[in-house]
Parts: sequence; structure tokens; C-alpha cells
Amino acid sequence: MRGGVSLSFKVYLLDVFLLLLYLQDSSCSSVNSLKGSLNMDKKEDALLSEISPTASPQPFLPLLAPSPWAPFTNSSLPKLSGLCMLKFDAVETMMGVTSVDCVAPFAQYLANVMCCPQLETTLVILIGQSSKYTNMLALNGTLAKHCLSDFQQILVSQGANDTLQHICSLHPSNLTEGSCPVKDVHEFENTVDSSSLLTACRKIDLVNECCEQTCQNAISEAAKKLALKAYDLLSLEGADVLSDHSTRVNDCRSIVHRWLASKLDPNGAKDVLRGLSNCKNNKVCPLVFPNMSHVTKACGDGMNNQTACCNTIESYVSHLQRQSFVTNLQALHCAASLGLKLQKANVRKNIYNLCHVSLKDFSVQVAPEVSGCLLPSLPSDAVLDQSTGISFVCDLNDNIPAPWPSLPHLPVSSCNKNVKIPALPAAASGQIRTNSFSIGSHLCLLALTVLGSLFYT
Repeated sequence: MRGGVSLSFKVYLLDVFLLLLYLQDSSCSSVNSLKGSLNMDKKEDALLSEISPTASPQPFLPLLAPSPWAPFTNSSLPKLSGLCMLKFDAVETMMGVTSVDCVAPFAQYLANVMCCPQLETTLVILIGQSSKYTNMLALNGTLAKHCLSDFQQILVSQGANDTLQHICSLHPSNLTEGSCPVKDVHEFENTVDSSSLLTACRKIDLVNECCEQTCQNAISEAAKKLALKAYDLLSLEGADVLSDHSTRVNDCRSIVHRWLASKLDPNGAKDVLRGLSNCKNNKVCPLVFPNMSHVTKACGDGMNNQTACCNTIESYVSHLQRQSFVTNLQALHCAASLGLKLQKANVRKNIYNLCHVSLKDFSVQVAPEVSGCLLPSLPSDAVLDQSTGISFVCDLNDNIPAPWPSLPHLPVSSCNKNVKIPALPAAASGQIRTNSFSIGSHLCLLALTVLGSLFYT
């Protein structure tokens, strides 16, 4: 809907908190363009109130905000249980990265692409590195509860959101072996071909692994062998058994990840695990689509008012923009998913083309002049600079039109080299082009856009 340029996305926490505190009592010089940024006016507000999803994330609004730099310049002392024996010092640097990726005000908006993948990766590496001393690749239920609490306390003391367990659906059971019958390191190495596993996963190609699945296949094979230990059926092929025990195999896959994390240095393990996580995340659209009856009514067969149709779809998409940042590949899936839903609801015309909907329209918006921020499809992290604040990379190389799907086909896989995907974002081929761009002048619009629902509830 709007064009954009490459940028390094600068967020000044001090200004953001001050905006949050005084926004309702102050007048921002760019407030008149808020409606353009949010794509709504009072009439559209009434429409959005009817199509708002019940599961949409709520904005972060501190009632009494301390100095916004305090979590980073004067870290508080976490209240630890004293009962967790994991080696937190082995992942000290990585936990610092995690606290920035999951920084309090923006954790829920960065959750699916950056925060939760980094959080889960850090936890896997923590258990893996600790297994060098404990010889165990899992914790018991009681210890898992204490360690997860300590893990979050440390992150929160460094500025991370204090509801990460909820945001990332993290539970003490995630630290145990689950239903996998093997958690002892020696038993693990006597069961699987550890040499081949390490060869396949020591270092992965972040671009090609998602399609070739060299490391993923090795992990799955090892997980199946571990799962079969529960039945003492290693001499059998086990296909029928495995079909009824996918949960056990999945639990064993977590054990394999931890073993790999114990054999690689923390940074190398992070590269592998975040790469594998991105393969999974980039296959789906993380957005929740609210009721679209108003869109189908305005844009369905017999549409006689193009302006009304485009206003409606623009208003609908503006609500999606409040949910989460997405990668360029996720945006492709979101465009396809929404398009298929609309087609099944009797919307036959290509309204993406008709109303100039682009891939960037499916992500959180930065400002009218910059439009949506699509995160790279390859793993990335936020960066903290004490003088400029939090920054992360937006891949805004092209104003790529959202492709209208061909019913009844599902979204085209980026791995199918025989099918040409129109204007596939550059990051999908491993190239991320960025330019330094300060958005201090657009900060008011950024805060209002991300937290826009405050003014429409």
C-alpha cells in the first residue's frame, strides 16, 4: 500500500517510555498522520471493533515507568532459588542477547521471529552445556521448575519482559525428557550414530538446510532410535510403532538438540538451532485472521464500489499490522492464507492488485513514509547500543506486491525450484541489504502505530 526503503530500525527506549507516559496529554507534531499510519478513521474504528480477534496481543503500557535505561545500565539482582545446578555462566553472553531480543516493551511483537526462537535456543544450550558436568540431557520436574524460574529472573533483571513464559508458551516440562526414554549422555551416544549426527549438524547452510534438510534428517533419525528404546525394538524397522508415538519422537528430538548443544561451542550451537527454528517458522503465517465478513461483503461477487472495497481491506489489514513483525517469507504465507480465505468466501477479484496490497502490509508498520518492517528470513537479533537504543534489521529492499493465490493451490514452497515465486524477497537467497536510517523523527508514529489499539478500544 505504501513504498519503503532499506533501514536499520532504531528504537529509542527513552523516547518510547516518555511517549507512553505522556502521550494522552501531549500533542505530537505527526498526530495528524496517525490515521494514515494506522489506516483507519472513526468509521473504520467501528468496523475494526466488530472484526477484532479475541486473541490479539494487548499493548504494553507501564503505569509507572522507571528510567528506561535502568534495566541495561544498572541491572537489578535476580532473586534466584539457589536450587538450580545449571551452569548459567556458560551462556552468559547468550542470555544478554536474549534479554535484548525479548526487551520488555517489544517482546510480544518480536516473539515469533526473534524473541521466542532465541529464548528456546538459549535454554537448549544451557542444558546442553550443563550436561558436560551432570551427564544428563534433561531435568526432573522439580528441578525444571526452579531452573526455569531462575532463567527468567536473570533475563528480567537484564531488561527482558517478565511474561516470557506466557509469550513463548514455555513450561517446566520443556526442560525435562518428556516421554523420551533416554536422557543419560552415555546411553545417548551408545544408541545413536553420534559421529554422523555431529558431521551433519556441526555447521549448517542457513539458506539450503531448510530445503535439503541434511541436519534435520539426521536429528529425526537419531530421535527415532532413541524413541525405540522404550520398546526394545531396535531390531525392527519400527514404522508402525513410530506412527503411534510421534509425541515420543518429538520429545527425543529435544534431547538430540541438547546433545548437539553440548558438543558445539555456544555460538556454533546457536547458529545451528536458530537456523533450524527459522526453517520451521518460515513455513507458516503467525498472524491470526479476525472475522472478514465485512471484507467479503464489500469485495465479493457483485462488487460495485471499488473504493469501499479497498477501504475495507485496508482497514482489515491495518489490524493485522498490530499483531507481530513477520519475516518476508512469512508474509508470503500470510498473503496466500488470507487470499485463500477470501476466495473461499466468494471474493474472486484480485483485490491485492486492485487495492495495491504489498507484502510489507502484513507486518508491523514503522511510519507512513517507510511502511511495514519485514524482518529477514534468516536468523537475526536485536542490538543494544547505549547511546542510540535498540535496533534491528528490516528488509525493505522492494515494495513487493502481495501475490494473489490461485485457488485451490496452497502457497508455493520456496524450495520448489521449478516454480518461480514472483519477486521473492532477497533475504530468501541469503542476501540482506540494509542502509543506516534514523527514524527519530518518526518515533511518535512508531509508538502510536505499534500501540495503536490503545486509542481504539
